[in-house]
Amino acid sequence: MKHGVVLFYTTSSAMRTEKLLEAKAFNIKLIPTPRQFSSDCGVALRFDWEQLEKVKEVLDTAQVETDAIREM
Repeated sequence: MKHGVVLFYTTSSAMRTEKLLEAKAFNIKLIPTPRQFSSDCGVALRFDWEQLEKVKEVLDTAQVETDAIREM
């Protein structure tokens, strides 16, 4: 199964996003930011790639500031 990662500028944004997505029963996990992705924050959020559009929708609705969303 393919995964994606949401990269953040701050740890607080990562933790806020984790709570938002867990509340909607997404299969997610906070992980150290993968080395191949540059980020100001050392924490990233891994999710199932097939849920990309739904993840984006939740982030947009909640106005969460992210650095990027990448496929792993």
